[in-house]
Amino acid sequence: MAVSKEFADYCCDLLAGVGPCVAKRMFGGWGVSVDGMSIAWLIDLGQGEKLWLKSNDELRGNFDAAGCEQFKYDAKGKTKSVNYFVPPDEAMESAPLMLPWARLAMQAALLANAAKLSKSAKTAKVPKTSKAATKTSKR
Repeated sequence: MAVSKEFADYCCDLLAGVGPCVAKRMFGGWGVSVDGMSIAWLIDLGQGEKLWLKSNDELRGNFDAAGCEQFKYDAKGKTKSVNYFVPPDEAMESAPLMLPWARLAMQAALLANAAKLSKSAKTAKVPKTSKAATKTSKR
């Protein structure tokens, strides 16, 4: 089932405490980003529209401790999971209650972005200079 624009707008309002949110269509749902970094998915897996907040291995204990549902899917007969979690029910009621969870999602996004930038800096190739450019003039 598709996720409504109204739900996307509501979730952006809830998450706005970490910055201006942008919701874009993604696979029948929505991806929510702040400053170009993904912090949430809005997906209906047949149980109704849900907000799934980004996490990582370091931060997932916060979601686990609150009993938050983890995003799981089936792939070739095996259940797989990713570090996206549904926030506690009460967090869906107001922006102030969502703020600590939105901050965790933003922290996960910032850490992922830093790791991506670090990896791309390590793999960046230094441009080769031509022999003509390196020769000095003998005038």
